[in-house]
Amino acid sequence: MAKKIPLRQCVGCGEMKSKKEMMRVLRTPEDAVVLDKTGKKNGRGAYLCMSRECLVMARKNKGLERSFKISIPSEVYDSLEKEFDGEDG
Repeated sequence: MAKKIPLRQCVGCGEMKSKKEMMRVLRTPEDAVVLDKTGKKNGRGAYLCMSRECLVMARKNKGLERSFKISIPSEVYDSLEKEFDGEDG
């Protein structure tokens, strides 16, 4: 029997993809929002496709705010975008 691949929904474009193809954004217990490159950190995770467009869409449609049920200042998005740009994948 084929092993079930865990699928996650991108908070930007809404597409379902396997966890491996996505980036995890994390809300830590202290309510900080960070990029979780390992996918193993503790906290509430939301997933984004590996494309900058999805990050921009998530910012526009407040996908991360909905996932984390907190408001996210634009500086957080700016730092996510910087991290994103630094990571050529």
